[in-house]
Amino acid sequence: MLTAGQAGDSPQFEPVLGRIKVHVPVGRPRTRPDAVAADKAYSSRKNRAYLRKRGIKSVIPEKVDQAAHRKKRGSRGGRPVGYDVALYKDRNTVERCINKIKDWRGIATRYDKTPESYEAGLHLRGSLIWLRSLTPTT
Repeated sequence: MLTAGQAGDSPQFEPVLGRIKVHVPVGRPRTRPDAVAADKAYSSRKNRAYLRKRGIKSVIPEKVDQAAHRKKRGSRGGRPVGYDVALYKDRNTVERCINKIKDWRGIATRYDKTPESYEAGLHLRGSLIWLRSLTPTT
């Protein structure tokens, strides 16, 4: 989903997950992934509650200030957030892809004035990354 450059990512968490389609070999795509791995920016009670409500495993580490607040509340603060560390490490695949996309200066600095041309640049860059992945490396 395309938002304003200065807008935060976390408010778009639910709309983005609402548009996800997990392709399966047979049948229609699933709309609920098994797990969501995200960085600490998405570590809010609202996001975690949304994932719990949909039955999706949360792989999001807790922010240091949130952990300190929880500990300060004592037994009323609740249990510590648990997440699969091994699954969280696989997030680097996404981060590397974002870095490849931002190799284009126009995308990294958002020179395009209209959302349509910016999104077209994203599609073009994604297509080129995919095409390069098809050619064998020597």
